[in-house]
Amino acid sequence: MSKASSADIMPLADVMARLRDPDTGCPWDIQQDFASIAPYTIEEAYEVADAVERNDMDALRDELGDLLLQVVFHSRMAEQAGHFALQDVIDAITQKMIRRHPHVFGEGARREDGHAQWEAIKAAERAEKDPDPSALAGVATALPALLRAEKLQKRAARTGFDWPDTVRVIDKIVEELDEVREAATQDECEEEIGDLLFAVVNLARHLKVDPEAALRKGNAKFGRRFRSMEAQAGDAFAGLSLEDKEALWQQAKREEKAG
Repeated sequence: MSKASSADIMPLADVMARLRDPDTGCPWDIQQDFASIAPYTIEEAYEVADAVERNDMDALRDELGDLLLQVVFHSRMAEQAGHFALQDVIDAITQKMIRRHPHVFGEGARREDGHAQWEAIKAAERAEKDPDPSALAGVATALPALLRAEKLQKRAARTGFDWPDTVRVIDKIVEELDEVREAATQDECEEEIGDLLFAVVNLARHLKVDPEAALRKGNAKFGRRFRSMEAQAGDAFAGLSLEDKEALWQQAKREEKAG
Protein backbone atom coordinates (compact mmCIF):
# COMPACT_ATOMS: atom_id res chain seq x y z
CA MET A 1 0.00 0.00 0.00
CA SER A 2 1.31 3.44 -0.93
CA LYS A 3 2.57 5.65 1.89
CA ALA A 4 2.18 8.84 -0.13
CA SER A 5 0.61 11.70 1.84
CA SER A 6 -1.44 12.91 -1.11
CA ALA A 7 -3.07 11.25 -4.10
CA ASP A 8 -2.16 12.20 -7.66
CA ILE A 9 -5.19 12.12 -9.92
CA MET A 10 -3.36 13.43 -12.97
CA PRO A 11 -2.26 10.03 -14.37
CA LEU A 12 -5.93 9.08 -14.59
CA ALA A 13 -6.74 12.45 -16.17
CA ASP A 14 -3.98 11.86 -18.72
CA VAL A 15 -5.42 8.43 -19.57
CA MET A 16 -8.82 9.99 -20.16
CA ALA A 17 -7.29 12.71 -22.31
CA ARG A 18 -5.71 9.99 -24.46
CA LEU A 19 -8.97 8.08 -24.69
CA ARG A 20 -10.86 11.23 -25.76
CA ASP A 21 -8.21 12.38 -28.27
CA PRO A 22 -10.20 12.92 -31.50
CA ASP A 23 -7.37 11.57 -33.68
CA THR A 24 -5.80 8.73 -31.71
CA GLY A 25 -8.31 7.95 -28.94
CA CYS A 26 -10.85 5.19 -28.44
CA PRO A 27 -13.86 5.51 -30.80
CA TRP A 28 -16.33 4.60 -28.06
CA ASP A 29 -14.94 7.15 -25.57
CA ILE A 30 -14.78 9.86 -28.24
CA GLN A 31 -18.44 9.54 -29.19
CA GLN A 32 -19.77 9.79 -25.63
CA ASP A 33 -21.42 12.91 -24.22
CA PHE A 34 -22.76 13.96 -20.81
CA ALA A 35 -26.15 12.35 -21.39
CA SER A 36 -24.73 9.01 -22.52
CA ILE A 37 -22.28 8.79 -19.60
CA ALA A 38 -24.69 9.92 -16.84
CA PRO A 39 -26.37 6.48 -16.49
CA TYR A 40 -22.94 4.90 -15.93
CA THR A 41 -22.19 7.51 -13.27
CA ILE A 42 -25.38 6.62 -11.42
CA GLU A 43 -24.68 2.90 -11.79
CA GLU A 44 -21.17 3.26 -10.37
CA ALA A 45 -22.49 5.16 -7.35
CA TYR A 46 -24.87 2.29 -6.63
CA GLU A 47 -22.05 -0.22 -6.98
CA VAL A 48 -20.09 1.74 -4.38
CA ALA A 49 -23.12 1.50 -2.08
CA ASP A 50 -23.36 -2.23 -2.75
CA ALA A 51 -19.69 -2.79 -1.82
CA VAL A 52 -20.25 -0.85 1.41
CA GLU A 53 -23.36 -2.91 2.15
CA ARG A 54 -21.35 -6.12 1.69
CA ASN A 55 -18.40 -4.71 3.67
CA ASP A 56 -16.15 -5.78 0.79
CA MET A 57 -13.18 -3.44 0.98
CA ASP A 58 -11.47 -4.83 -2.14
CA ALA A 59 -14.65 -4.25 -4.12
CA LEU A 60 -15.06 -0.81 -2.54
CA ARG A 61 -11.57 0.20 -3.67
CA ASP A 62 -12.36 -0.90 -7.22
CA GLU A 63 -15.81 0.70 -7.31
CA LEU A 64 -14.50 4.00 -5.94
CA GLY A 65 -11.99 3.94 -8.79
CA ASP A 66 -14.80 3.40 -11.29
CA LEU A 67 -16.75 6.27 -9.74
CA LEU A 68 -13.70 8.52 -9.80
CA LEU A 69 -13.31 7.71 -13.49
CA GLN A 70 -16.81 9.08 -14.06
CA VAL A 71 -15.79 12.42 -12.52
CA VAL A 72 -12.71 12.54 -14.71
CA PHE A 73 -14.74 11.57 -17.80
CA HIS A 74 -17.33 14.33 -17.28
CA SER A 75 -14.60 16.84 -16.51
CA ARG A 76 -12.67 15.99 -19.67
CA MET A 77 -15.78 16.37 -21.82
CA ALA A 78 -16.47 19.72 -20.16
CA GLU A 79 -12.91 20.88 -20.77
CA GLN A 80 -13.09 19.93 -24.44
CA ALA A 81 -16.34 21.88 -24.72
CA GLY A 82 -14.74 24.92 -23.06
CA HIS A 83 -16.80 24.85 -19.86
CA PHE A 84 -14.42 23.84 -17.05
CA ALA A 85 -11.56 21.46 -16.31
CA LEU A 86 -10.89 18.79 -13.69
CA GLN A 87 -8.85 21.22 -11.59
CA ASP A 88 -11.85 23.56 -11.48
CA VAL A 89 -13.95 20.71 -10.09
CA ILE A 90 -11.34 19.94 -7.43
CA ASP A 91 -10.93 23.61 -6.51
CA ALA A 92 -14.68 24.18 -6.29
CA ILE A 93 -15.39 21.26 -3.97
CA THR A 94 -12.36 22.10 -1.81
CA GLN A 95 -13.54 25.69 -1.37
CA LYS A 96 -17.11 24.53 -0.70
CA MET A 97 -16.04 22.13 2.05
CA ILE A 98 -13.96 24.83 3.74
CA ARG A 99 -16.77 27.38 3.37
CA ARG A 100 -19.39 25.04 4.82
CA HIS A 101 -17.25 24.05 7.81
CA PRO A 102 -16.50 27.32 9.61
CA HIS A 103 -16.71 25.31 12.84
CA VAL A 104 -13.53 23.54 11.71
CA PHE A 105 -11.69 26.05 9.54
CA GLY A 106 -12.98 29.37 10.90
CA GLU A 107 -11.80 31.55 13.73
CA GLY A 108 -13.28 30.79 17.14
CA ALA A 109 -14.89 27.64 15.78
CA ARG A 110 -17.58 25.90 17.84
CA ARG A 111 -17.83 22.30 16.69
CA GLU A 112 -21.14 21.64 18.39
CA ASP A 113 -22.79 24.12 16.02
CA GLY A 114 -21.43 22.34 12.95
CA HIS A 115 -24.58 20.78 11.51
CA ALA A 116 -26.70 23.89 12.01
CA GLN A 117 -24.03 26.05 10.36
CA TRP A 118 -23.76 23.61 7.45
CA GLU A 119 -27.49 23.76 6.81
CA ALA A 120 -27.63 27.56 7.11
CA ILE A 121 -24.72 28.07 4.72
CA LYS A 122 -26.12 25.52 2.27
CA ALA A 123 -29.52 27.27 2.32
CA ALA A 124 -27.88 30.65 1.70
CA GLU A 125 -25.88 29.27 -1.22
CA ARG A 126 -29.02 27.70 -2.66
CA ALA A 127 -30.94 30.97 -2.37
CA GLU A 128 -28.13 32.83 -4.14
CA LYS A 129 -28.16 30.40 -7.06
CA ASP A 130 -31.91 29.87 -7.32
CA PRO A 131 -34.47 32.68 -6.79
CA ASP A 132 -37.21 30.10 -6.12
CA PRO A 133 -38.32 30.94 -2.53
CA SER A 134 -39.86 27.52 -1.87
CA ALA A 135 -38.43 25.32 0.87
CA LEU A 136 -38.40 22.59 -1.78
CA ALA A 137 -36.18 24.55 -4.17
CA GLY A 138 -33.08 22.74 -5.36
CA VAL A 139 -34.24 19.17 -4.77
CA ALA A 140 -33.10 17.67 -8.06
CA THR A 141 -35.80 16.08 -10.19
CA ALA A 142 -33.27 13.54 -11.53
CA LEU A 143 -32.74 11.92 -8.12
CA PRO A 144 -34.01 8.34 -7.67
CA ALA A 145 -37.65 8.58 -6.67
CA LEU A 146 -37.22 7.14 -3.16
CA LEU A 147 -34.34 9.50 -2.39
CA ARG A 148 -36.18 12.51 -3.80
CA ALA A 149 -39.29 11.69 -1.77
CA GLU A 150 -37.20 11.58 1.40
CA LYS A 151 -35.49 14.89 0.61
CA LEU A 152 -38.79 16.62 -0.19
CA GLN A 153 -40.22 15.40 3.11
CA LYS A 154 -37.19 16.58 5.07
CA ARG A 155 -37.42 20.02 3.51
CA ALA A 156 -41.15 20.23 4.29
CA ALA A 157 -40.53 19.05 7.86
CA ARG A 158 -38.15 21.97 8.47
CA THR A 159 -41.12 24.30 7.96
CA GLY A 160 -43.20 22.37 10.50
CA PHE A 161 -45.24 20.48 7.90
CA ASP A 162 -44.80 17.01 9.37
CA TRP A 163 -46.70 14.44 11.42
CA PRO A 164 -45.76 14.58 15.12
CA ASP A 165 -45.47 10.80 15.53
CA THR A 166 -45.35 7.53 13.63
CA VAL A 167 -48.92 6.62 14.57
CA ARG A 168 -50.26 9.34 12.28
CA VAL A 169 -47.86 8.26 9.54
CA ILE A 170 -49.06 4.65 9.74
CA ASP A 171 -52.68 5.84 9.66
CA LYS A 172 -51.81 7.72 6.47
CA ILE A 173 -50.37 4.54 4.93
CA VAL A 174 -53.58 2.66 5.73
CA GLU A 175 -55.59 5.51 4.20
CA GLU A 176 -53.50 5.44 1.03
CA LEU A 177 -53.79 1.64 0.82
CA ASP A 178 -57.57 1.94 0.98
CA GLU A 179 -57.44 4.45 -1.87
CA VAL A 180 -55.40 1.98 -3.93
CA ARG A 181 -58.13 -0.62 -3.38
CA GLU A 182 -60.75 1.88 -4.53
CA ALA A 183 -58.87 2.96 -7.67
CA ALA A 184 -61.00 2.28 -10.76
CA THR A 185 -58.63 3.06 -13.64
CA GLN A 186 -54.98 2.45 -14.47
CA ASP A 187 -54.20 6.15 -14.07
CA GLU A 188 -55.86 6.18 -10.65
CA CYS A 189 -53.91 3.06 -9.65
CA GLU A 190 -50.64 4.72 -10.64
CA GLU A 191 -51.49 7.89 -8.72
CA GLU A 192 -52.57 6.07 -5.57
CA ILE A 193 -49.59 3.70 -5.63
CA GLY A 194 -47.39 6.80 -5.83
CA ASP A 195 -49.12 8.27 -2.79
CA LEU A 196 -48.74 4.96 -0.93
CA LEU A 197 -45.01 4.74 -1.69
CA PHE A 198 -44.55 8.36 -0.64
CA ALA A 199 -46.27 7.61 2.67
CA VAL A 200 -44.06 4.55 3.23
CA VAL A 201 -40.96 6.67 2.64
CA ASN A 202 -42.33 9.08 5.23
CA LEU A 203 -42.61 6.25 7.75
CA ALA A 204 -39.03 5.21 7.03
CA ARG A 205 -37.91 8.80 7.62
CA HIS A 206 -39.73 8.97 10.95
CA LEU A 207 -38.13 5.69 12.01
CA LYS A 208 -34.71 6.97 10.87
CA VAL A 209 -34.46 4.21 8.27
CA ASP A 210 -32.86 4.85 4.88
CA PRO A 211 -35.64 3.70 2.50
CA GLU A 212 -33.22 3.00 -0.35
CA ALA A 213 -31.00 0.85 1.88
CA ALA A 214 -34.05 -0.90 3.33
CA LEU A 215 -35.34 -1.75 -0.13
CA ARG A 216 -31.93 -3.00 -1.24
CA LYS A 217 -31.89 -5.33 1.76
CA GLY A 218 -35.43 -6.40 0.96
CA ASN A 219 -34.39 -7.17 -2.63
CA ALA A 220 -31.40 -9.17 -1.41
CA LYS A 221 -33.57 -11.13 1.04
CA PHE A 222 -36.09 -11.95 -1.68
CA GLY A 223 -33.27 -13.10 -3.96
CA ARG A 224 -31.80 -15.41 -1.32
CA ARG A 225 -35.13 -16.98 -0.44
CA PHE A 226 -36.25 -17.39 -4.04
CA ARG A 227 -32.98 -19.11 -4.96
CA SER A 228 -33.45 -21.39 -1.97
CA MET A 229 -36.93 -22.31 -3.26
CA GLU A 230 -35.49 -23.11 -6.67
CA ALA A 231 -32.74 -25.23 -5.13
CA GLN A 232 -35.25 -27.19 -3.04
CA ALA A 233 -37.58 -27.95 -5.96
CA GLY A 234 -35.01 -28.37 -8.70
CA ASP A 235 -36.31 -28.65 -12.28
CA ALA A 236 -39.86 -29.13 -10.98
CA PHE A 237 -40.07 -25.61 -9.56
CA ALA A 238 -41.81 -23.88 -12.47
CA GLY A 239 -44.56 -26.49 -12.58
CA LEU A 240 -45.46 -26.34 -8.89
CA SER A 241 -48.73 -24.83 -7.73
CA LEU A 242 -48.75 -21.47 -5.99
CA GLU A 243 -49.55 -23.25 -2.71
CA ASP A 244 -46.51 -25.52 -3.09
CA LYS A 245 -44.31 -22.54 -3.91
CA GLU A 246 -45.62 -20.69 -0.87
CA ALA A 247 -44.73 -23.70 1.26
CA LEU A 248 -41.20 -23.64 -0.15
CA TRP A 249 -41.02 -19.90 0.58
CA GLN A 250 -42.00 -20.43 4.19
CA GLN A 251 -39.42 -23.21 4.50
CA ALA A 252 -36.73 -20.96 3.04
CA LYS A 253 -37.78 -18.22 5.45
CA ARG A 254 -37.55 -20.56 8.45
CA GLU A 255 -34.16 -21.87 7.38
CA GLU A 256 -32.79 -18.36 6.92
CA LYS A 257 -33.98 -17.26 10.35
CA ALA A 258 -32.61 -20.42 11.96
CA GLY A 259 -29.25 -20.29 10.31
